[in-house]
Amino acid sequence: MLPQFPPSALTHYPGNVHIWQGVENYPLDRGPSVVTIGVFDGLHRGHARLATAAAHYAEKHGITSLMLSFHPHPSSVVGKGIAPLRLSTLEFRAQLAHEIGIDEFVVLSFTPERAGQAPADFVKEVLVDRLHAEHVVVGENFTFGARAAGTPEVLTQLGEEYGFTTEIVPLLKEDGHTVSSTYIRQSLADSRIRDAIQALGHLPRVEGEVVHGAGRGGRQLGFPTANISFASDIALPADGVYAGWFAIVDEGPVEGTIEPQKWYPTAVSVGTNPTFDGAVRTVEAFVLDEDADLYHRYAVVEFVDRVRGMEKFDSVDDLLEHMHRDVAKTREILEDSAVPPTELW
Repeated sequence: MLPQFPPSALTHYPGNVHIWQGVENYPLDRGPSVVTIGVFDGLHRGHARLATAAAHYAEKHGITSLMLSFHPHPSSVVGKGIAPLRLSTLEFRAQLAHEIGIDEFVVLSFTPERAGQAPADFVKEVLVDRLHAEHVVVGENFTFGARAAGTPEVLTQLGEEYGFTTEIVPLLKEDGHTVSSTYIRQSLADSRIRDAIQALGHLPRVEGEVVHGAGRGGRQLGFPTANISFASDIALPADGVYAGWFAIVDEGPVEGTIEPQKWYPTAVSVGTNPTFDGAVRTVEAFVLDEDADLYHRYAVVEFVDRVRGMEKFDSVDDLLEHMHRDVAKTREILEDSAVPPTELW
């Protein structure tokens, strides 16, 4: 049985690159391609090197550039069957790849049967017969096939047999660490937002529908917030308050002073609201100097830096005093932060 793909947010992303959900749905008449393969979670700077190499090859040879990703994460199928928290949605990965120069984004259904496939069978079925690969770009730590028997060297040998060339890209290492999704997840967990941004090459984000929360933000505190309904498997920064940017990315007018597809400075609370004995972890964005009805709109929050950790205050007045300080600190941080590019929805 094929895994179920996550609900598509493509309707919320104007102008987004097309995503082929299932390699079997990729048209057979597309002609030769250059393919780069990986999970590409977050599409960080190390991944961008692969995408750039594929895009340059495709441009030079006049062929299609493809990014081949996986759903679900292979770790949820092999080993202990536990997938790491995701850094991004498939849609955002595809959009980042498109900005780099990738033409098509293809998602491979990763099943136990696929995990147990011999490397040679995978290469023939997917890369040769379906995607018509002329050139394949992978990282030096790339593995595939049963028991991870497929390595870049094996891929090179199979390419010689089936008529495609293989390009192996070294891992990106800097400041004593390898730029990886694992490193970025740990940076977020440690509230090291700047380190995460440096590794990603873009701002970490959370996105989802704006839903009703506890209702105390505007009514009781005078700080109305947009409560983002985020996916449970998305990696978030540690609980605390953050400076960031907020945007509504679906189309249609907004009732109030916020315009769709435009970034606004925001103070973001991540956590359980311990002052009110909260138990559910939330992401709540207070958009500075704006007022709008945002319920049921699709929103994106991007994190710039940490303002403070999550605290439990003795009184509402004490909380309000700190919230005013949070807003002032957010303004200060965002004065030195470039507004994110509007095309990366």
